[in-house]
Amino acid sequence: MNAESDARDEAADPAAPAPATGDVTGDVTPDVTEGVTKDDATAERELGSRAPGFIKASRALHLSWQVGVFVAGLAVVVAGIIMLPLPGPGWLVIFGGMAIWATEFVWAQLVLRWTRRKVTEAAQKALDPKVRRRNIILTAVGLVIVAVLVGIYVWKFGITMPWKIRE
Repeated sequence: MNAESDARDEAADPAAPAPATGDVTGDVTPDVTEGVTKDDATAERELGSRAPGFIKASRALHLSWQVGVFVAGLAVVVAGIIMLPLPGPGWLVIFGGMAIWATEFVWAQLVLRWTRRKVTEAAQKALDPKVRRRNIILTAVGLVIVAVLVGIYVWKFGITMPWKIRE
């Protein structure tokens, strides 16, 4: 029993085949449970390996392909983890490594889909007028606090750098 095919059967939505003429039938009704239209669901790629057909044909070649993809993705993810405390785009590199893994592994594809969904939800929430107003107010209050602290510092010490203060 292949875990990859089980996950694919559970996660993939069955989509109706597109008409041969390329005409759209107008069946774009919103799916209430997911909040996505049927066209959006068919636009998502199927889960599973994206290796070329000649590689999938040979079990040994496909296994070596998967090992190579895993090692390449692991190297990129490790580089991203190293970049987290150091200067560099750590999270971007980590998600790049996950994208490399997602070309071959269902679990990585599901993680990326979940991440994409959460980022989209966060972006939608950030565009909410109430949330924007709250963020603007919090930013303004923070700037006022910083301005007051800088004003107190300048009033007490003048415009000298902290490492040159002698008491």
